[in-house]
Amino acid sequence: MALLGLARRQAGGKRRRILLSAIEHKSVLALGRILGQQYQYEVEVLPVDGEGRLDLNCLADAISDDVLAVSVMAVNNEIGTIQDIASVSRAARSCGAYFHCDAAQAPLSMDIANLQGAADFISLSGHKMYGPMGIGALYIRRELQDAVEPLIYGGGQQQGLRSGTLPLPLCVGMGEAAELLVKPEAEIEREAIRRRRDNFVQRLMGLGWPVEVNGPPGPDRHPGNANVRFTGFDALDILAAVQPRLAASTGSACTSGIPEPSHVLRAIGLSAGESEASIRFSIGRFTTDDDIESAIQILTEALARFSREDERQLA
Repeated sequence: MALLGLARRQAGGKRRRILLSAIEHKSVLALGRILGQQYQYEVEVLPVDGEGRLDLNCLADAISDDVLAVSVMAVNNEIGTIQDIASVSRAARSCGAYFHCDAAQAPLSMDIANLQGAADFISLSGHKMYGPMGIGALYIRRELQDAVEPLIYGGGQQQGLRSGTLPLPLCVGMGEAAELLVKPEAEIEREAIRRRRDNFVQRLMGLGWPVEVNGPPGPDRHPGNANVRFTGFDALDILAAVQPRLAASTGSACTSGIPEPSHVLRAIGLSAGESEASIRFSIGRFTTDDDIESAIQILTEALARFSREDERQLA
């Protein structure tokens, strides 16, 4: 709604370029192709570094007064990278471009109170903040609401931006989840999740097999994200061996079933083989220390079995 609605409403203007980061969610990258093919916008994909941070120098070089919008996610959903949103905002506003921020992963990673001062459009998802599935929210800066063409017409609900009867239980559920995330206890919970994540990664790296972490270290990363590369192993084989006892994925859950390397991992410089050896683990507010111990044991058994099989084949 943010990008397509904006592009449709501004279709006759002079701003014909849209800038996206290379590790945006597939929903944004796919829309970029549509805006280029059907609406003749020039959509440019900006590179990131080896830890998934947007190259701000490339952004500065690309920005100009013919850019309509910049779309950069606050926190990556596959490798957990937290972007420098303040710098992206300054760059976009330096030439009058609109800034859309996909913040679906942000509520569990940071205090998002300052995002409204940085972005013109902010996308949020209920189930990413422990609210109900099937509902999201788009924040549009009040003075820009006339700049967006609705995608759904009808009864004029939500100031004409999205017609249709609101799903009241879902709205209440997402609102309550948001309330919980602004309480002081939320930061304590983030730290507990980060501690368990770090313990999980350290235990994996001490198992004796070559294990590396994809993405940034420490505070620049979603506290519950661990994207791990098991060099010499196939991620799909590992997942098949640990399921259903342990749930994980080779990339975004939104692209599960697609037989191709993660576009995020390729964008940070990993080869196809390295990408196919990588698994994304998620630690949440209900994950316990015992869960971490169980996960390590399950993975140890799987890796040991594959190692023995490889030894027999070499013999």
